Amino acid sequence: MCGTAGASIGQETGLPCRALRVFLRRDAEPTMRPLDLLKRYQAWLHRPAPGSKAARRRVWILSIIAVIAVLAFFFWFTSARVLTDRVEIAVAVGDDAFADSLGPLLGAEFSGGNRVQLLVNGDEFFPEMLKAIREARETITLETYIWSSGKISDQFIEALSERARAGVKVHVLGDGMGTRPLKREDRQRMIDAGVQWLVYGREHWYEIKPNINHRTHRKLLVVDGRVGFTGGMCIDDRWAGNAESVKVWRETQVRVEGPVVRQMQATFVANWLETTPQLLFGPEYFPKEDGLLLGGAFVQCYKSGPNEAQENARLSYLVAIAGARKVIQIANAYFVPDGLMVEMLVAARQRGVRVQIIVPGINDSRFGRAASRSRWGKLLAAGAEFYAYQPAMFHSKVMMVDDVFTTIGSTNFDNRSFGINDEVNINVLDTSLARRSRLIFEHDLSRSTPITLAEFENRPFYIKLTDWFCGLFRSQI
Repeated sequence: MCGTAGASIGQETGLPCRALRVFLRRDAEPTMRPLDLLKRYQAWLHRPAPGSKAARRRVWILSIIAVIAVLAFFFWFTSARVLTDRVEIAVAVGDDAFADSLGPLLGAEFSGGNRVQLLVNGDEFFPEMLKAIREARETITLETYIWSSGKISDQFIEALSERARAGVKVHVLGDGMGTRPLKREDRQRMIDAGVQWLVYGREHWYEIKPNINHRTHRKLLVVDGRVGFTGGMCIDDRWAGNAESVKVWRETQVRVEGPVVRQMQATFVANWLETTPQLLFGPEYFPKEDGLLLGGAFVQCYKSGPNEAQENARLSYLVAIAGARKVIQIANAYFVPDGLMVEMLVAARQRGVRVQIIVPGINDSRFGRAASRSRWGKLLAAGAEFYAYQPAMFHSKVMMVDDVFTTIGSTNFDNRSFGINDEVNINVLDTSLARRSRLIFEHDLSRSTPITLAEFENRPFYIKLTDWFCGLFRSQI
């Protein structure tokens, strides 16, 4: 009980009795007014934090733990977690039933009559892309993740601006994070020339994107709805040259002609429509097929992303690995497989499938390199072969299966590509393209250093600890 005096004060101030006891001194004057007690209570609520270093340290530690817990829950909530069971199929990638099933699953049927050309490094693919832009007659649609000001950027800006001034409809879609290195004046040069330039997910700078962890990682260029390019390339001087030094990146791009280009265009239009209500529609974007067989490749282009085709990329890779019977060759810049992917590759080894994996020996992210290493142990123990590419930063995103199936695009072999970002890949069933892919892979092998199980197990303890810690965050890499 607070007593009579305490009860009357409590009624006037609305303070609980327990709080009043803290502030009522034994020698308090009988004439102390309720407002004096209220001020004392308010002063107690706003008392300074403990002055000792230990107390301040505890406050900081608890605050950091709380922030990490909130971020961890947010990242987990936005991560891929749909497919959890091993995929087992009785169909090999070379069987007709493989394409007949994978097409409907990914919402993109395979089509014949396509011509597919692999382009290695900037010395090959930049001239081809710029030539296609300069020859455009009706439309150009370009989507990219990174765009940095520089020499390569200036070449694209000049080519796109010239075509826009000539009356070609030019639409450019860039990721808000990846295009930050593009100077404002460079962007304005395109806009002044008539290029329609938008940031993915928001048409105006003041619009807030709800999921900041979601980005478009797609790389697409489609000209007149007839010629398409995709791969891992971005518009940046680091992709120039021929991977002759650590300053120039090793990359593979693909040039496509044929019916599959319509699927590539549709992928761009889907992201464009998520950004602005303007619908790109009509024969200038989707020209009528003329029925000509430009090549013998059987190709599909699929889109993957949390807003439209969740885990399509992950499903495509899982099915291709499950359909392997002889060899799987993976060349990927960010090889950070989740538990299911590791299990699938180990199962392939148990079926007698040879597994070869090229990873960067020079990496633009030490954190990502450590997280990748944390996933190698079971694969090396199962007999998978790892190689570290040495001459330059390795940025290819290619996988070949059984000398018949090739997949290439923007997708990394990690959870961010499989479940968080928007990605685009083409899957090709064609033995001639697969042979070309194998030759490129073997050339990269000749410039790589093998990583043995003994070497991996004998790495220093501090590196093992670093790998384990970074691996805890693999869902975001």
